Amino acid sequence: MRKKPQISFLLMLNSPNSEYIYDLPKGHLEFGEDEVSCALRELSEETGIKPENIDLDNNFRYSETGQTRYEEFKDEKVEKTLVIFLGWLKHEVDLKLTEHSGYKWVNWNPPHNIQKTTINPLLAQLDKYLIL
Repeated sequence: MRKKPQISFLLMLNSPNSEYIYDLPKGHLEFGEDEVSCALRELSEETGIKPENIDLDNNFRYSETGQTRYEEFKDEKVEKTLVIFLGWLKHEVDLKLTEHSGYKWVNWNPPHNIQKTTINPLLAQLDKYLIL
């Protein structure tokens, strides 16, 4: 998220043939990596936002578990847990996308109705957190 020019959050744009329009920077844990290190690495790899450009809020953690299929597991269903953290951008940076077709800064104006799975529930939990 960023506070200037106004409070907003970053969404990644998927390719037009994707099931979902929007996505979040995310990925898989590498050997020996913890969740926070993974999140910061994936953010940097996918957006160019370096860890030193982020103030991480250690009190917010969103997670959801579901089933998905991966080619490397012969399309068998695999349980997957997605974990999202809250980071505040310290200052404007030039984004350098590597895995998405674009991005969008969305003004914080809850309730949000962007994408039924993952994004709406994440933003609803974040709204409750920010009000506290």
